[in-house]
Amino acid sequence: PPALQTSLNALGIERLYTHQAEAINHVRAGRNVVVATSTASGKTLCYNLPVIEALHLDPRARAIYLFPTKALAQDQLRSVGELLRGPLASLRFALFDGDTPARERTQVRKTAQVLLTNPDMLHLSILPNHSTWSAFLRRLRFVVVDESHVYRGVFGSQIANVLRRLRRVCQIYGSRPHFILSSATIANPGEHAARLIGEPVEVVDR
Repeated sequence: PPALQTSLNALGIERLYTHQAEAINHVRAGRNVVVATSTASGKTLCYNLPVIEALHLDPRARAIYLFPTKALAQDQLRSVGELLRGPLASLRFALFDGDTPARERTQVRKTAQVLLTNPDMLHLSILPNHSTWSAFLRRLRFVVVDESHVYRGVFGSQIANVLRRLRRVCQIYGSRPHFILSSATIANPGEHAARLIGEPVEVVDR
């Protein structure tokens, strides 16, 4: 959309790398995708651009960004703020973690179009109370997992089960979100991502 092009041009971005274009095309086609390219290769744009595009065209759409730590979520919120200019300034990205004051959580749940959170909050706060999140989950179109590391033992199986539980809860409310995963370190991105989310994925690794 022209509004997003204007924001990108303001940041000096006039063309995409091939892996970014490939990932965006997969997302637009409704496929799950894992982007496994080197550090600082622009993986963030691989999910921010299609998500922002979708929200701009359909303000009712929703997305969840999952980060392993609160600090990474805060960094990403600052980063995406650079894109949300002009006509895009009305898009609502919000942090939802253990530091979010109780008085703000209801407002975030009702108004945020993109929720930046972590697997613990998804497990402890959102999924057990899914009935209060029903409006958000009914419109959920994207789940971003950044980074999709390997977590060993019980903790690793817990993350996979949380994502499966999210998919099941979404089915209750009639949504089937697409997953966008990224990793700079994983050796078998396709197999790992498919096992993590329980669905087939397209691999972008060049």
